Amino acid sequence: MIDEQFTADTRRRKKKVAFPMFGHYNIPIAYFVEHALHADYVRQPPLTRRTMEIGAKYSPDMVCTPFKTVLGSSIEALEAGADTLILPMGLCRLGYYGELAEQILRDLGYHFEMINMAEYTTGRPLDYLKAFRGFRDRVRPVRFGQLSLNTLKMAEHLDEMEDEYYKNVGFETQKGAYEKAFKTMLAEMKNAGDLAAIDAAYARCKSAFSEIPVEKGEFPLRVGIIGEYFTVMDAFSNCDLEKMLADMGVEVHRWMNVTHRNIHYPGERNLHVRISDLCSYEMGPTSTANIWCARDYAERGFDGLIHVKSAGCTPEIDIMPVLREISEQYDIPVLYLTYDTETGTAGLLTRLEAFYDMIRMRKKVV
Repeated sequence: MIDEQFTADTRRRKKKVAFPMFGHYNIPIAYFVEHALHADYVRQPPLTRRTMEIGAKYSPDMVCTPFKTVLGSSIEALEAGADTLILPMGLCRLGYYGELAEQILRDLGYHFEMINMAEYTTGRPLDYLKAFRGFRDRVRPVRFGQLSLNTLKMAEHLDEMEDEYYKNVGFETQKGAYEKAFKTMLAEMKNAGDLAAIDAAYARCKSAFSEIPVEKGEFPLRVGIIGEYFTVMDAFSNCDLEKMLADMGVEVHRWMNVTHRNIHYPGERNLHVRISDLCSYEMGPTSTANIWCARDYAERGFDGLIHVKSAGCTPEIDIMPVLREISEQYDIPVLYLTYDTETGTAGLLTRLEAFYDMIRMRKKVV
């Protein structure tokens, strides 16, 4: 049960809000919290092995790895002083993950306010505004709307530059140039206070990227990465998969990000039309998009696909037979990677090296 006295106290003072660590998206979330909600954003530690161990310790055995990661990150946020948690638990497991995480945290004795975004996932974007009713006395609606749009624009810029980064960083002739430019943009985004600063940081990064010389050759190896929403996007959760591939000299493509899946998503129905010969029914949160994306990469002549999922992710398990059919139809190899709390970089690197050698030899034959 929610501590009513605690809730009343937090309403009287400036709230300290936290969001689970997730790729680079905590930067726009921090902007949203501090500027649109006029609250303090709690910067909890980055994801580490400790985060995973804490989350696994208090989670049911059969839940997916992202749940354990999010729970561990939430505990670290509360330890860092947060009194309000935003949990983006989506539609996984029928939307109950947020409620389960909240109950676990309260059973552990933590006192906090909870904003479970799954409760506002109705298909009507404006309903998300209801999640922030507790900040209404500090927020002017028009200003809130503009700052929310700024947040989305920041996420779009970050996604675009990250896409360009992994497509080219493996071919740079000045080692470290891409990383330096990208980290500079991240630092500038953290300090951005308005849309002009956000756009300026993006423009400087884009200009810097365009000036970095690359040597790809005529036919660089291209690999498309698809998979479960959280694991495929979060570098800690997938053990820096994209960096490993780029270091091998691979052009890395990943469609799945917040911009494509949330901001400008064409919808399950629209994507399903394009793959109606492969599946007759919707199969879960990211399944339709991943099947469409796998076929798109295959039709564009990519050299290989990597399917990323967490252990126990039912929707991604369901699409594996479809991916095998795409692999056979288009003669494109697929590497299946499953992550759990015990996954390490050594075993992953061995599998990636074998996959790389195989697609490189196939490329030479072709």
